[in-house]
Amino acid sequence: MDRVARHTVRDDFLHKLSAGRVLIMGILNVTPDSFSDGGQHNGLAAAIEHAERMRLEGADIIDIGGESTRPGAAEVTAEEEWRRVAGILASLAASSALPLSIDTYKASVAQKAAEAGAVIINDVWGLTRDPDLADVVAATGSLVVVTYNRGEADGSINLRDDMAGFFADTFREADAHAIPREHIILDPGVGFAKTYEQNFGVLAHLDVLADTGCPVLVGVSRKSFIGRLTERPADDRLIGTLAANLASVHRGASILRVHDVAEHREALTMLEAIEKAR
Repeated sequence: MDRVARHTVRDDFLHKLSAGRVLIMGILNVTPDSFSDGGQHNGLAAAIEHAERMRLEGADIIDIGGESTRPGAAEVTAEEEWRRVAGILASLAASSALPLSIDTYKASVAQKAAEAGAVIINDVWGLTRDPDLADVVAATGSLVVVTYNRGEADGSINLRDDMAGFFADTFREADAHAIPREHIILDPGVGFAKTYEQNFGVLAHLDVLADTGCPVLVGVSRKSFIGRLTERPADDRLIGTLAANLASVHRGASILRVHDVAEHREALTMLEAIEKAR
């Protein structure tokens, strides 16, 4: 995809985001070992079919991942990660059905994905893992999801203060690399370097992120903290996921990253109808 066309897709997405409607990011893992759907969409045909299904169900953007980020997952090389995502990125970008996001922390993968048409770089390490990623974000004019990820869990910290400090560092890093503030999306990082209790805490204190003025993305879909609370397996955590996501919308979330698109679109439609009646 050429730069002008890609920036048009990016700006259309930003316009949609600024309109106030909560957007849905559909998860497309092309990995053999993701915690919930590993191996289900590995083949190109299966991945395209799933992306189309999510579009029809109401997704606003598709997030493509080629490396599992579940705790304990084996790291893959940048070459292998790109091999997994290249075909589906090219195919979906050519169809122009929905804007695309690449779930990676590797600068080389992000660069190639942006050149292929991805408009968002979704970095679960929050610009702290690969020192070249910020330059790629700036040079390609990408939007970037910055995840609150300290690297190691510490139950003794003041969560609000630590989140605020982490994102203050994010903004300084972004300024140093000429990344516009309007290109930054913040994620509380549920499941990443958090204690069990802190996963609930970051959602309860989502205002720390919302008060920065940046859009807030929440990704809790089917995660283990829900399973621990509800005693449900990964493929039976929809109710807990919906509850956490709707609570997050009330606290300022504007993008929900989910596996179950149709159910979330229906729930959000109901929530929007109630809000309009006020």
